[in-house]
Amino acid sequence: MGKIRRGMYLFSDFAEVETEREYNGYFYSVRSAIIITICGMFCGLRNMKEIHMWATVKKMKELFQERFDIEDIPCYSWFTQMLGIIKPRSFSEIFTKWIMGLAGEMGDMTISLDGKTVRSTTRMKGYETPLHIISAQLAELGITIGQTAVEGKSNEIPAIQKLLDFLDIKGCMVVADALNCQKETALKVIEGGGDYLLSVKDNQPTLKAEIADYVQDTSLRASMDTITQTEKNRDRVETRIAYTTPDIDWLYGRGEWKNLICIGAINTRFVTKKGETNEWRYYISSRKLTAAELLDRARKEWSVESMHWLLDVHLGEDNCRAHEQRTQENLNIIRKVILNVLRLYKTASYSKAAFTHLMLQCMFDPSNILKFCSAAGRGAN
Repeated sequence: MGKIRRGMYLFSDFAEVETEREYNGYFYSVRSAIIITICGMFCGLRNMKEIHMWATVKKMKELFQERFDIEDIPCYSWFTQMLGIIKPRSFSEIFTKWIMGLAGEMGDMTISLDGKTVRSTTRMKGYETPLHIISAQLAELGITIGQTAVEGKSNEIPAIQKLLDFLDIKGCMVVADALNCQKETALKVIEGGGDYLLSVKDNQPTLKAEIADYVQDTSLRASMDTITQTEKNRDRVETRIAYTTPDIDWLYGRGEWKNLICIGAINTRFVTKKGETNEWRYYISSRKLTAAELLDRARKEWSVESMHWLLDVHLGEDNCRAHEQRTQENLNIIRKVILNVLRLYKTASYSKAAFTHLMLQCMFDPSNILKFCSAAGRGAN
């Protein structure tokens, strides 16, 4: 495998990333810092000091020179500074352009939206409020297609609405938790050419109460479309019963929710040795859903939560000690590059290997990084 050529793999566009200030990139470049960081994280290295030490090993210096035209590795101080002067918005736009190019036509796929607080920023100097990053996950492929950062969870609602403006959601079903069950969010989705499925909880008390009253009326519930699914995992039995109906003429204020056409509910019962729990969740949608479709789409909302778990367990995000907010945001994007490539590689190769195993393969033989990136392009289509 020869040197990286322009337009080849995910590395080719990084030279276009914008920076907060001008810098002398004659010897070292932002593109080089990004590539080194991506390759290091592919190998399971979790912080910038480990990555820099690894990159200065003779074997790795030769690989960077041969495959990426990186002649010299910057000192640690300059390496970290370069990651900190990248504009996260510019980097995020390049990331989204790259992954949307791989994903192609998304059609009727599900986009799951949610936020994650970077826990290490809750106790670091320079952060008045913790850094909260909103992500959009393409559930069927298990890949992140966009993100934006805010200070604190309280800013999540307007941030998600801005993110929807940036993403191409035409034909997709956008699912979100109760926090984002907002009239403005529903309007943004419809204006973008998509449909919404929103969880309804106590932040919309009147809407929740009306749907609950309808569903809990046994005679009305009997008229709804329904399906039951049961799963057993060792000593735990989970039963989910979904209900949907387009009969919403009675619903007060339905006209305030753009294109609202369907309501639904899911009753979840857990039975374990310790006893039984029972929970009801309620939904609104701009698409007429069957009970089976509601159950499927609602479960895909958890796709983004799975990605958040991977960021912490495999890439150590919550232990990141970077002091600059821009550095934290840029490292979050790089971690998502890693997860996207590994997920698409697994799809293309039908690999059942765990992410940890694939990252170990990169550590033992860094040429696997380019193999995985090449295969990822096939895995998205």
